[in-house]
Amino acid sequence: MASSAPPNAQPQGVVAVGASAGGVEALTRLAAGLPSDLPFAVLVALHVPPGAPSVLGKIIDRSGPLPAESAANGAPLEQRRIYVAIPDHHLLISDHRVMLSEGPTENGYRPAINALFRSVALEFGPRAIGVLMSGVLDDGVAGLGAIQARGGTTLVQRPDDALYPAMPHNAIEAGVVDDQVAAADIGGVLKRLADREIEERPMEPDIKMDLENRIAMGSRFEVSIEGDTLGPPSGYTCPDCNGSLMTLSDTGYRCRVGHAWTADALLEARDDEVEGAVWVALRSLKEKANMSRRLAQKVGSGSLFDRYNMVADEAERAITVLGKRLLESSPDSDKPDG
Repeated sequence: MASSAPPNAQPQGVVAVGASAGGVEALTRLAAGLPSDLPFAVLVALHVPPGAPSVLGKIIDRSGPLPAESAANGAPLEQRRIYVAIPDHHLLISDHRVMLSEGPTENGYRPAINALFRSVALEFGPRAIGVLMSGVLDDGVAGLGAIQARGGTTLVQRPDDALYPAMPHNAIEAGVVDDQVAAADIGGVLKRLADREIEERPMEPDIKMDLENRIAMGSRFEVSIEGDTLGPPSGYTCPDCNGSLMTLSDTGYRCRVGHAWTADALLEARDDEVEGAVWVALRSLKEKANMSRRLAQKVGSGSLFDRYNMVADEAERAITVLGKRLLESSPDSDKPDG
């Protein structure tokens, strides 16, 4: 049965919720459907830029019966309360308390959903519930796998209910989802989960999961990670620091200072790097063409005039090719973050 304990009582378990693009709408609908006597603590991580204002807690607080607030480092976990990650900090838990960390980014994000999910998996095991909602790419997928591996329960927002279904869809494809639920109906599922009997069973330590959790809890510029403790060299470099990436799994990588990447996020970062390089090349070619035309005008007719014009013609042909490349990729410029 759901607890009738006072709101500040220790929670029976923890619900960790992760979202990205389209996540504010999804989170408000989830909050509106939560039961007022939910015997869990709820922790929420949404991908936001580092300098964004910390207003999500207020938005969620107005949306449903449970009080929501921006997470404060060291706050004790209480049932019937929602703790919301603040920009540029991972939201983690340690010893039944909230922990805010400036540990290395994961998939370019801080807060990262995978970091939150791993943390609750290690701390609460079968009493951890992970919920992955609207967003693009795959942050949170490995974290749901961690919760499932420690005996917890994993839910995703039903893809046809999400503004951006990629994150829930990728989790389903990875086989780490116990149930698919519309955002407005998640509260009812959580209430049923609160009434279940939980079988406590001994769990073997997960050395790699524990290491990744300790990295997330570390400092922003942690440099004490030994590469061979992460895995073999991947042959790739980290988009954040240009350091060598080690292979954690078939689809996961970390560098020596702790930045973590999934394969999909790494591919996306490479696309951004290529587009940036093309823009640099385009600017340089335009300057080269303009300079060559001006030099040709100054020297007048002759072999030097022909040479400068030939250089300008070649640069302008290359500009046309690169312009087509940027035009082909222009739909991606409207893509949401996360």
